[in-house]
Amino acid sequence: MEASLSGLHFPCVSAQVTELTVEGMTCGNCARHVTEALRAVPGVEHAAVGLETQRATIRWKEQPNLDAAVRAVKDAGYDAAPSSEHGHEHAGAKSQAQVWGINVLTGVLPMVILMVGEWVFGWHQQGWFRWLSFLLAIIVQAGPGAHFYQGAWRQLRARSSNMDTLVALGSTTAFAYSTWLLFTGSHGHLYFMEAAAIITIVSIGHWLEARVSSRASSSLRRLLNLAPQAARRLNESGEETEVPAATLVVGDRIALRPGDAIPTDGDVIEGASAVDESMLTGESLPVEKKPGDKLYAGTVNLNGRLVARVTATGEQTALAHIITAVERAQTSRANVQRLADKVSSIFVPIVIVIAVAAALWWGLAPEHARAVHAWLASYLWPSHAAQSAFIIAAAVLIIACPCAMGLATPAAIMAGTNVAARRGILIRDAIALEKAGQITAVVFDKTGTLTVGKPEVVDVASLDGDVKDLAAALARGSSHPLSQAVARLSSAQVPLTGWQEIRGSGVLATVGGEVARLGSLAWLRENGVQVKDKPSALGVAKGTTLLATITVRDTLKAGVAEIVNTLERSGLKTFLITGDNRETAHLIARQVGIPEDRVFAEVRPERKAELVRKLQEHEKVAFVGDGINDAPALEQADLGIAVARASDIAREAADMILLKSDIQAVPESLGLARATLRTIKQNLFWAFFYNALGVPLAALGFMSPVLCAAAMGLSDLVVIGNALRLNRWRF
Repeated sequence: MEASLSGLHFPCVSAQVTELTVEGMTCGNCARHVTEALRAVPGVEHAAVGLETQRATIRWKEQPNLDAAVRAVKDAGYDAAPSSEHGHEHAGAKSQAQVWGINVLTGVLPMVILMVGEWVFGWHQQGWFRWLSFLLAIIVQAGPGAHFYQGAWRQLRARSSNMDTLVALGSTTAFAYSTWLLFTGSHGHLYFMEAAAIITIVSIGHWLEARVSSRASSSLRRLLNLAPQAARRLNESGEETEVPAATLVVGDRIALRPGDAIPTDGDVIEGASAVDESMLTGESLPVEKKPGDKLYAGTVNLNGRLVARVTATGEQTALAHIITAVERAQTSRANVQRLADKVSSIFVPIVIVIAVAAALWWGLAPEHARAVHAWLASYLWPSHAAQSAFIIAAAVLIIACPCAMGLATPAAIMAGTNVAARRGILIRDAIALEKAGQITAVVFDKTGTLTVGKPEVVDVASLDGDVKDLAAALARGSSHPLSQAVARLSSAQVPLTGWQEIRGSGVLATVGGEVARLGSLAWLRENGVQVKDKPSALGVAKGTTLLATITVRDTLKAGVAEIVNTLERSGLKTFLITGDNRETAHLIARQVGIPEDRVFAEVRPERKAELVRKLQEHEKVAFVGDGINDAPALEQADLGIAVARASDIAREAADMILLKSDIQAVPESLGLARATLRTIKQNLFWAFFYNALGVPLAALGFMSPVLCAAAMGLSDLVVIGNALRLNRWRF
């Protein structure tokens, strides 16, 4: 695992990061609008907006332009200012819940008094209660209602509309109509209770949403809190001094006692201990550390004293890169969300038109409206609600709030990426998550993916001892695992000139005036060497004469056959691509359970992407690899998965990075992606179904404004609750 976290990054990580404090966001749609506004600012590489924290984090491709970012947020209808505090904090989530909590407390008592007076004691026609209702409704309008009116006003100034617009219009309609009746002395029914209930019940929904949403981001907050705030720095004489972790610089020496959380990345220079890396990698077993091994911020030293030299701080640590990846995934948008975004953007104006049309119908043709209502009541349910044109309009406005539609995808993505991070799976973005849920075939690279990646020579078919010296000398300059295995055959020095490596084939050099080659038998044959087909990976030749065949075997990783079997049982086809000869490739395929007709052997690196492209004509392909040679195939595949010890280039090309050792997480990551995509579709269905059913029922007089407000809040909780079920997902 030492090589798996060091240098971990996705290609979009930037050192230029700024934060804005954003005011006026009340729901998931608000956060989405702010995010879109910021991402449209020239020079912005990535923007993440937290509804709970009321903050926007912006990563820039070039020099930050805070004025442009603030202006974009204000143009979207919200207030923004550069944040004076940097870093991540949880206090914002608490304050957001507290704001809604205060609104709920302010609105519940007046609402309860009005409900009891009307529904229990029947005081609604008594003069004193009518005026008391007016005063109590004003308290709710001026207190909790101010939040919605401010939001609606901001959107109006930005020539836009959102959920606040609908709530404000609905409550104002009921309140203004009732005020007009009260001051004109009319004895008609007053709707002060409905006006107060709309605001209060929606506030309750937001309060519950804030509390439930904070659970959805719990894993990310745990990551944020992993690294301690203090460290024990050693001076030149070896004395320990406790200092803020933020003051550490590369090259500092720090002391770690048993039980200490590690404050930053570093290399062990003294001592030995076991370190718990489970929160970063998902691995439950501690990792033994000794001088020369790497340590990572946020992991825990268990049982020995260590001295480490700091190698990375702040945003350069592996933990910071992981947090960045999780945050980006949670704030990105899947393609399936685009439909919801388009519908939400035009939904509010359409609903206002429907509300006005319903009001005109009930106001100008009440007999016809009541007749239709009565006819439908025989099929639906009896409704005794007063059917005033204004109240019908208010009900339509409230039931149509598209908040659940806006929450459907982000809530599931947040929950899914949090679960993945806890299990050592990093997902680039929501599109990668969506693609992972559509995969039908998994292609494995062999070396370092299915196998350990440290092959050993098991046989040299030659009677000439000098061949080993020649083969080792040829192999010594190559970093390929097969070459490294051959290089260990001998330490003898053989004079070579013109050494070069042919990627995916072998190496060659001039020895005593002749060209000597070490490589695959197929490559040797292409260069005129007389060879016979043998189950050997490599051959050594001088000129056109084969001197020896070398059998090299790589050990399979533990549990590979079970992993392949799991994928096959889940309906996924498995394939093997390797540069090895056919005999070796088919032997590996038989051992792990991959059908031989799905094996591609003797494949040069540049052809891997071509083969993936060919498979994509019939399948949605995931490619699992770890080497530099795998980067083109990782890019070409519908989904690129880089395993733990992947090279930096492979990680940059991948859609997913598995921090766990080996490939045990491949079926788990695909299964979780499928579950997340299924949850997104469920959420979108229920959000669309809720609005499609609720709006006509309200327009036909079957739902009162109070019931509509409750249903709207319930729809938000259903969407978030369904997303949170992913926390209990088991593979």
